[in-house]
Amino acid sequence: MNIHKKFFSKIGFTYLIFGISTLIIGTLIMNIIGIINPDIVKNFNALTIITAICNYVLPFPILLFLMRKMEKQDLEKQKLSLKKFLLYLCITFTLMWIGNLLGVTITSALGSLFGIDINNPVHTLLNSTDIWLNLMLISIVGPIFEEIFFRKLLIDRTIKYGAKVSIILSAVIFGFFHGNINQFFYAFLLGGFFAYVYIKTGKIIYTIILHILINLMGSVISTFAIKSLQALISNSYGAIDLAVVAIYTLIVILTILFGLIGLSMFKKAKFNGSKTQIPLKHPLKTSLLNPGIICFIIFYSVVIIFNIIS
Repeated sequence: MNIHKKFFSKIGFTYLIFGISTLIIGTLIMNIIGIINPDIVKNFNALTIITAICNYVLPFPILLFLMRKMEKQDLEKQKLSLKKFLLYLCITFTLMWIGNLLGVTITSALGSLFGIDINNPVHTLLNSTDIWLNLMLISIVGPIFEEIFFRKLLIDRTIKYGAKVSIILSAVIFGFFHGNINQFFYAFLLGGFFAYVYIKTGKIIYTIILHILINLMGSVISTFAIKSLQALISNSYGAIDLAVVAIYTLIVILTILFGLIGLSMFKKAKFNGSKTQIPLKHPLKTSLLNPGIICFIIFYSVVIIFNIIS
């Protein structure tokens, strides 16, 4: 195995160790709290806060320690115009809805094929926790940590192999890391696009803002829209419900329209060739078909299957 394959294998094992660490830390903390005060783990809001701490805060030093052993490269900084940012936002929304559609379709197909009801963990979380908690953890805290984990730390160390390799690797790791079929597709698409934006601008703040806005739309705004839509269906609606559904529908239509236009322009998108310091003869084979990445994918495939049948 050549040095480049070893490098990507190390990346794979690093994120595998990080993922296993989150599971171990979460299990230990939950068991300890369950022994000390069982009522806390029965409270879904408290459970959500603890899970966020175990997934983001506590394992962060482990990932940081492992990634700091690998040499990083600073990206070229480029300011993003408001027009370009709004276009990127439309593309982000479009990819989310495409990914959601794929996830729902495949989940429904698998459920019908095997005669099982596959729960959507996102819907369970949104329906069981306080709206302000969703706003804080899902829409703000989560995006900040995830952009650091899967864009900043990862791409700074893989960009020497080129933008395309970094984008694909970020998409694959981010998609599988979610650990369920419902989120895999839009996490894969968004992970790749956020990687693209970070590489183009060199500023992680842009992807953090995009991530916050997309999670805000999915976890908070959509909740109000669904409630208003249900009120319309049950014929118990008011003027506010009509306004909410109308505005939400308009946002969906406009963002998809401009998002598809933006995506059609991607065939023209090019990166500065100087970023590729180490060209690979077989980039996909080298970056994905190595022991570390394969073990990572196998582990999270098992997690996904377990979440389907459980």
